[in-house]
Amino acid sequence: MTNNDILRRFRYALDISDGSMIEIFRLAGHEIDKSGLNDLLKKEDAEGYAACSDAVMEAFLDGLIVMKRGPREGAPEQSEKPEVRLNNNMILKKMRIALELNEDDMLALLKQAGVNVSKAELTALFRRKGHKNYKECGDQFLRNFIGGLTLRHRGCGG
Repeated sequence: MTNNDILRRFRYALDISDGSMIEIFRLAGHEIDKSGLNDLLKKEDAEGYAACSDAVMEAFLDGLIVMKRGPREGAPEQSEKPEVRLNNNMILKKMRIALELNEDDMLALLKQAGVNVSKAELTALFRRKGHKNYKECGDQFLRNFIGGLTLRHRGCGG
């Protein structure tokens, strides 16, 4: 899945308005206007489509964390953060933090989406890369997680 696809699905799942999306980006120090946001939300083959870079996706997720949980004391400014290659594990972790989900919440969301995983399988997704029990989060797993969020928040499968 592309960052654009994740952004579109996540936005739909939580029913986030354009104004809220712009505010979420602003909270992470990333300025975007309605036109720029619309370009990020377009399908890849649509005119005016703009690719969502890892830095932009991370800004959205970090802004969501600030919006939902408040600013973290001692956290580096967005401009001071080192450039990181974002992966599905990091995206899933940031979504989990922003939505304040514990293991049981995550398992319930996944079950609602028709995915049965054990606690051990779930915690493996949140381990550091290189840890002997680390497991890479695939696109389908992330898609199912967002699908579970959609079912919970909107009552439909999106």
